[in-house]
Amino acid sequence: MRNKPTEVAHGLSPHIRDRVTTKGIMSDVTIALTPAFLGSIYFFGIQSVIVVLTCVAACVFAEYIWQSLRKEQITAGDFSAVVTGMLLGMNFPVTTPIWVLVIASFFSIIVVKQMFGGIGQNFANPALMGRALVVLLWPGTISQYVATNHGGLDATSSATVLSLIKGGKEIVDYSYWDMFIGNIPGALGETSKLLLLLGFIYLCFRKIVSLTTSITYIITVVAITFIFGQDGFFTGDILTNLLGGGLLYGAFFMITDYASVAPRVKVTLALIAGIVTGIIRVWGIYPEGVCFGILVANCLSGLVEWILPPHIYGVGLKKEK
Repeated sequence: MRNKPTEVAHGLSPHIRDRVTTKGIMSDVTIALTPAFLGSIYFFGIQSVIVVLTCVAACVFAEYIWQSLRKEQITAGDFSAVVTGMLLGMNFPVTTPIWVLVIASFFSIIVVKQMFGGIGQNFANPALMGRALVVLLWPGTISQYVATNHGGLDATSSATVLSLIKGGKEIVDYSYWDMFIGNIPGALGETSKLLLLLGFIYLCFRKIVSLTTSITYIITVVAITFIFGQDGFFTGDILTNLLGGGLLYGAFFMITDYASVAPRVKVTLALIAGIVTGIIRVWGIYPEGVCFGILVANCLSGLVEWILPPHIYGVGLKKEK
């Protein structure tokens, strides 16, 4: 007599096991962010090291203190807090005060990550939430952008490319090449698209991120700004929209966060993030919308998964009679 198939109970999903670990994934992301981090040192000087390392140290310390006080397993060594710190620090300009960096780091780790159950349980990207907090409470502290050390412009204050466009001014000081290599004012991580691309290629090679998700987000933003930006609200061309702000930084390292494992859910969330980002760029009061666009998608991930439930493999088998 042949064996009868075993009944699979609901909730006992089959699991694919491999050698991939949280520490391994986060180490890869750290490696991928390193070129852009080193580029920020080249363009903005040693102060960029202080900004990023302050966020990294504060994030690791916040996670260690929280878990120690609650007598939980210490996960500060799995590099997830390091990645949050790097992403957060590279979301700020080099002029950001230390106290702002520390508050944003503690908020990202304790409130956004740990209070919701730790890694994998947070409802939104902790680094973006930390930036959003600062934008809402102390916008003046991160509004002072400076030209790079190699820009040949006023080193004390320079408007970003998108701010110039939003203000109806022509971009005469920055070429497409400047935008691509990173020789423009901006947050530390968003300036050099070349170095961001190198890190993203590494993540794709390591199969850490979804190329489809990133491409969907980029195309959506560019399409909206191109179609609706011709009426005077946002008149930048396609390349300026692509290279002039933090679009690629968000597409390569933020929208790829593990909000869901279902491909169609990821693509839908990328589409939502792209729409919101494009709307803010064209009609919003802010010149950039990457942060809030991705956060809106993060907050809607549960609803999207409810509407487009991922397939549960192994459910549905019945006992053979």
